[in-house]
Amino acid sequence: MKYLGIDYGTKKVGLALSDENGTMGFPHGVVPNDANLKAYLLSLIEKEGVGAIVVGESKNYQGGDNPVAAHARAFAEKLGEVASVPIHFYSELLTSEEARRMPDGSRVSEGGVDASAAALILTHYFERP
Repeated sequence: MKYLGIDYGTKKVGLALSDENGTMGFPHGVVPNDANLKAYLLSLIEKEGVGAIVVGESKNYQGGDNPVAAHARAFAEKLGEVASVPIHFYSELLTSEEARRMPDGSRVSEGGVDASAAALILTHYFERP
């Protein structure tokens, strides 16, 4: 089953898709968080045959909600009302930082960080015990 990973942000949203077996996430793209977002995601879910969605759960270092958490939950709830697939949440803590780091220690610019973070959210979700 294919999964869609979402790194929700108030201005832009990082997206990732899993392989067919649901074992690893791969960056798909970054889209604006605007009035077209829900329609775009519904189209992507249908086109790619997505069977489940994993939304990054926004928390601070103490484990409480960060300022984006309520927006992400409300968005997922609205998406769940129209999408015919289950929606799960999984921690996105430090995924953007992890996505910025290159193997040589250098840092990546902002361009594709959100999609890479969404891929990490998915991959970490699959690795959970």
